[in-house]
Order: sequence, then structure tokens, then C-alpha cells
Amino acid sequence: QVQLVESGGGLVQPGGSLRLSCAASGFVFSIYAMRWYRQAPGKERELVASIGTASSSDINYVDSVKGRFIISRDNRKNTLYLQMNALRPEDTAVYYCAAVRVTSYWGQGTQVTVSS
Repeated sequence: QVQLVESGGGLVQPGGSLRLSCAASGFVFSIYAMRWYRQAPGKERELVASIGTASSSDINYVDSVKGRFIISRDNRKNTLYLQMNALRPEDTAVYYCAAVRVTSYWGQGTQVTVSS
């Protein structure tokens, strides 16, 4: 059974940090490119960051998070990460991880709220 389980979300003050994790199981994690998306209330889902199959390959970010977020993966642990620093209220959203190949798999999402 394919599973992607996000964790690490929560409430944080502006300027704070969070680290999201996405634990994968039920498929060969290392051959899938991975992505983090987010969806804020009333807005479309947005691609935040992506990473290729290797830990340092094909990394891309949406402009609004460049220099603040870091995507990484550990293929030995079948886990994807998103380190989020200098958080802003506009980063508030549900964050989803996705495994992308011919087929795609999605997690259930984790809420991130940035508020004072």
C-alpha cells in the first residue's frame, strides 16, 4: 500500500522555522522525483519546491521561498524534507508532498500556520 505521510506542521510566529517531513512507503522512493506543494484557503495549489531522484539533483523553488526554504531527501530513510526558515504569514497553507513519475502519489497534507 502506497503511503506518503507528512508531519512537522504547526503554529509558528513570523520569522520562525519549521521542518516538514514526508515518510514514504509502498513504492520505490529513490526512483521518484519529489515535490512539496501548498494550498492556502481560497487559492490554487502551488508548487513550492522539487527535487530529483538524488539528494542534490534538480532542485527548484518557487520565487517566493528562494533563500528561505530548503528541500532535501534521504533515500536510505525513504523520507523527504522541507526546512522552512524566516516564515511569513503568507506561507500559511496546507503543505503536501508528492512523488512524481509516470504515476503520482500524494500525501494527506500538514497544516502550517504563521501568525503572531
